[in-house]
Amino acid sequence: MSRVSKPYEIVERALELSTTDGLVVIADEHSSANLRWAGNALTTNGVTRGRTLTVIATVDGAKGTASGVVSRSAVTADDLEPLVRAAEAAARGAGPAEDAQPLVSGVPSSPDFTDAPAETGSEVFADFAPALGDAFARARAGGRELYGFANHELTSTYLGTSTGLRLRHDQPTGTLELNAKSPDRTRSAWAGRSTRDFKDVDPAALDAELAQRLRWAERRIELPAGRYETLLPPTAVADLLIYQLWSSTARDAVEGRTVFSKPGGGTRLGETLAPLPLTLRSDPHAPGLESSPFVIAHSSGDSGSVFDNGLPLAPTDWVREGRLERLTTTRHTAALTGLPVSPAIDNLVLDGGGERSLEEMVAATTGRALLLTCLWYIREVDPATLLLTGLTRDGVYLVEDGEVVGEVNNFRFNESPVDLLSRASEVGRTEKTLPREWGDWFTRAAMPALRIPDFNMSSVSQGV
Repeated sequence: MSRVSKPYEIVERALELSTTDGLVVIADEHSSANLRWAGNALTTNGVTRGRTLTVIATVDGAKGTASGVVSRSAVTADDLEPLVRAAEAAARGAGPAEDAQPLVSGVPSSPDFTDAPAETGSEVFADFAPALGDAFARARAGGRELYGFANHELTSTYLGTSTGLRLRHDQPTGTLELNAKSPDRTRSAWAGRSTRDFKDVDPAALDAELAQRLRWAERRIELPAGRYETLLPPTAVADLLIYQLWSSTARDAVEGRTVFSKPGGGTRLGETLAPLPLTLRSDPHAPGLESSPFVIAHSSGDSGSVFDNGLPLAPTDWVREGRLERLTTTRHTAALTGLPVSPAIDNLVLDGGGERSLEEMVAATTGRALLLTCLWYIREVDPATLLLTGLTRDGVYLVEDGEVVGEVNNFRFNESPVDLLSRASEVGRTEKTLPREWGDWFTRAAMPALRIPDFNMSSVSQGV
């Protein structure tokens, strides 16, 4: 056997080795670069490379089609045949797959399928790192300490199937988390950003934002639990609505298990969820949030199917002008429910036509309101209502008549994102944001700030 090492060669050779009815091969070439810092000084940095190969074999039997999925890291040419045989054995030993569908075909090949994988490296921080050093100097002069990390990943995915698909997607993912602390560690503030290339991240602006929040925290105000008018920043809105998206599978709704189930049967599709003209959408070509334009499924589950690998993705409105428009489906669950095929897409945008920034919404506040920084430790309490609980973190501030007057204690909250959409009284300007809770799994989001007149702070928390 000739030596094969390039990703597309690995895919082609694995397909040649197949002895089953169908095969899907996914080669993921990973590279990453990172910086970490503490106390206004860089501590570590590094670059990594890796490969993961996933082989999905399908076997047609008298009772239906079975699938077997095997993934391995650091795969070489010598590992290919054992890996393919393991996937085939898994398929032959499995029962019929509930989500079985014909493998996708007829999708035009990617013109760069045979090109070398894209890679990231320390050069991605060429402009960012010096600016970060300047921020360290300003922080030292201002009596505060900066902690955090910057991470950039680039994954080139090569997808090949026995039905002729040859698709390629390069996905850059950058995240920045920055925490500022007072020297006595009694005050803390957080900011995060999502980016494709670190060219749109300004450490000076982030440091200035954190410095202001530390000044706000010089005055401490204790508040009891209760319902408060609350300004949710884009990062908090993202965390709540990402969980809503993950909970919007059509099959679960049809079977009466979710907040999108209609009492008595069916779904709530077509119902108005919000009086404001809110549109929640995903689009693989959204500027700055670009994601794979076709399905990449390494395993089957509630929101994805290995049989759908390579299926083209299109812009999808989940909520349109306040009305529930779509629920997520695979080809299998679409056939079960009679709903359109609407696979999950790896980004999320909420837009309500608002023009005010969060700062302008603060300035427009009359009376009292709370301004949050972010949410943390979000967990589901009741799937029937999508009631979530969690904690506030790294700064809750009291706003009085348009001005922030101090920092208050943290809270535990109990709220449903679906209910919040129905009660929101103002929507701000949509901007790219980094979810704090789900940032390890979902980074491509653009959200507005929301004003909620009666956000439920169910108890006081001692967290920071």
